[in-house]
Amino acid sequence: MTREMGKVLKEAGGDVQEAIDCTYYSAGEGRRLHGFTTPAEMPNKFAMCVRQPVGLCGLITPWNFPMAIPSWKLMPALVCGNTVVIKPAEDTPLSTYNLVKACEEAGIPAGVVNLVMGRGSVVGSRMTGHPSLRLISITGSTETGQMVASACAERNAICSLEMGGKNAIIIMDDADIDNAVEGSVWGAYGTSGQRCTASSRLIVHKKVYKKFVDKFVERVKTLRVGNGLDAKTDVGPVINQAALEKIMNYIDIGQREDKARLACGGNQLTKGEYSRGYFIEPTVFADVKPGMRVEQEEIFGPVTSIVPFATLDEAIKIVNGVRYGLSSAIYTADVNNAFHAMEELYTGICYINSATIGAEVHLPFGGTKATGNGHREAGTQVLDIFSEWKSIYVDYSGKLQRAQIDQVEI
Repeated sequence: MTREMGKVLKEAGGDVQEAIDCTYYSAGEGRRLHGFTTPAEMPNKFAMCVRQPVGLCGLITPWNFPMAIPSWKLMPALVCGNTVVIKPAEDTPLSTYNLVKACEEAGIPAGVVNLVMGRGSVVGSRMTGHPSLRLISITGSTETGQMVASACAERNAICSLEMGGKNAIIIMDDADIDNAVEGSVWGAYGTSGQRCTASSRLIVHKKVYKKFVDKFVERVKTLRVGNGLDAKTDVGPVINQAALEKIMNYIDIGQREDKARLACGGNQLTKGEYSRGYFIEPTVFADVKPGMRVEQEEIFGPVTSIVPFATLDEAIKIVNGVRYGLSSAIYTADVNNAFHAMEELYTGICYINSATIGAEVHLPFGGTKATGNGHREAGTQVLDIFSEWKSIYVDYSGKLQRAQIDQVEI
C-alpha cells in the first residue's frame, strides 16, 4: 500500500487493521440482521419484517484508503447476501486485489466477488450505467458522485454516495493548546492531508490565536517529509502528478487571490530523494477569512487554513458555512461549549477534544449536504444500503380479513 500511494507505513498498517476490524464487525452482524415483529391489526394474524439482499452491487472505491474503504463496502454487502463487482482506483489496484484474494482464500465462492480494473471514466461509467447492477456505492469527489447519482437515477438504481469534505476544528480559549496543536497536526497532515475527513480548517479563538499559530507552525516545521517506507517519515508524497498540480495551484490561490498569510511550507520538494515522487511541504495559511477559496474548497493535500473568531456561535457559523458537512471537532474544557457545539455543528461526525479524523467501524460514517446523499457506511446503518425491507403477513384465521376495511363502521 505504501508503494502504491505513499502513505507512511504505520498508517498503511492502520488501513489494513481497519479492514480486519470491519470484517469481524460485519461477520457479527450476520448473526443479527435484525427485522422486527409487531402486533397485526386483525385477530389471528402475524406481522413481521425481514431484510433481503439487494442483488448485484457495484462498488467503486478510492485510492486514499485502498483496503479500509473497500472493506467498508464489500463485507456488509456480502453479509447481507449480495454478489458484488468491485472496482478499485486505478492508482491502487494491488491493495484491493489482496483484499479480494483474502476473500477467495477464506472460501467465498467463485463469482460472488468480482474484481474489475480500469479508469473511472471508462470502467466506472460502464458500471454506473449497467442494467445488471442494482446498486452503486461510490466513495469519491462530489463532482463524480453527482454524475453517478444522475446515471443511477436514469435507470432507477440504488445509489450510495460518500463524497468530499472541508472539515474544521474549533479551538476555544479554554482549550489545552498543546493537545489541540498535536491533534490539529495529525488531522491536517495524516495521509498527507489526503482524507475526506482531513482537518483543513482550524478555527481559533482570538484570545489564544497568536499562541496557537506560533506553536502550530513550529510543530509543523518539525514534520519530516519523505518515503513512506522510512520509519522516520511523518508525511509521505501525494498520490500523483495531477494531485500535486491541483494542490500547488491552491497554494498559489491562497497567496495571490485570497491574500492569506503563508505561515510555512508552500513549496514542492524536488531535489535529491524528492525527485522521485510528488512531495509537498506541509503548508499553513494563517489570518484566513471566511469565504476565501482555500477556506471553502476541498484541496485534498497537506494544506490547512487558520481562521480567527471571537465567539463560539461565530465559530460554528464558520464551520457550517461550506458546502460540505462531513466531520467537525472542538477543543474545549467547558462541557457547555462541547454540548452546544455537538448540537449546532451540522456534520455527520463530531469530535470533542480530538481531530476530525479517526472514525471507528461500529459507528455510522458519512456526512450532510454535498458530502453525501443521506446514506451511511460502517455501523449497523450500512445494512440499510445493502439490504431491502420485506414486510410479511401471516393470516391463520382461515377466512378473508380485509385489514382496515373490516374495521370501518358506516
